[in-house]
Amino acid sequence: MIGAVNAILYPVAVNPEQALSRPLGRAAREREARALAREGVVFATEPVGPAFPSREAALEAYRERIEALNAEDRYCQLVERIVTEPGRLARLAPVSPTFENGRRWPAPPTEPPRTVWRLLISYWRPASAPTAEAPQARVARKAGSEVAPETLKAIARQPLKPVKPQQPLDIGLFETRLPEAPHIVVPDE
Repeated sequence: MIGAVNAILYPVAVNPEQALSRPLGRAAREREARALAREGVVFATEPVGPAFPSREAALEAYRERIEALNAEDRYCQLVERIVTEPGRLARLAPVSPTFENGRRWPAPPTEPPRTVWRLLISYWRPASAPTAEAPQARVARKAGSEVAPETLKAIARQPLKPVKPQQPLDIGLFETRLPEAPHIVVPDE
């Protein structure tokens, strides 16, 4: 006999702070989350709370959320993020090969980058809830007004989103149309 599978019950909330403190309810599946929110939902994973200098300090503050005894309560995790300026998260720049002194890669930095620990919470957010994302570049450009430097940096960091869904290809990847008869598709070698 197969035992019951424990699914994680993610909070349903408008923002990560509400998901941590007072969610509308908890749901394992999108269908259940839609019923609780009474509208469409989006699955989100976002940081919440302050940044901690060490994992131990973060664990001390969030131990009951991280080390949950029940499998359905494991919707939080601790992550380490790199910090360049006070309070600002950053990514490491890619390193180019140097090919100097018989070495391909440059010497690693003597000190590791400064990091902080944050609590990440996964939750169901109603589709109509406002998000902290910056507008797409095309939307900001069409607005025609001056864009703040912080907004411009946020736009540069977020992934591009399509204007409309990608249309399916007319032909396959290894097929081509004959130049003398474009209505005929043949396999390409």
